[in-house]
Amino acid sequence: QGQLVESGGGWVQAGGSLRLSCAASGLTFSTYAMGWFRQAPGKDREFVAAISRGGGYTDYPDSVKGRFTISRDNAKNMVYLEMSSLKPEDTAVYYCAARGTFLPRTTTQVNYWGKGTLVTVSS
Repeated sequence: QGQLVESGGGWVQAGGSLRLSCAASGLTFSTYAMGWFRQAPGKDREFVAAISRGGGYTDYPDSVKGRFTISRDNAKNMVYLEMSSLKPEDTAVYYCAARGTFLPRTTTQVNYWGKGTLVTVSS
């Protein structure tokens, strides 16, 4: 069974930056597209970023485009999310996600979830 473990969450002031990491195990990493989702208190889990199996294609919603960057290292079975110009509305638990072959853009498309890491952005 695939396992995803996030790290790198924490507290940051508005305008600051943070880098999240996700370590994958128990799956053939290079055959999975990867993504990040987030869930704020009282809200649904939402799509944040996705990257193709080889890393050549990425996708973001308008809310984070230009501020967040997803990347992966298939040699290390790792995926990253670089977040900059953070806003208080970015505060949420961030989840790493894996989907076989195609990019995960909705929660129902995800095959594996991590347990999440909390990001708090203060104003």
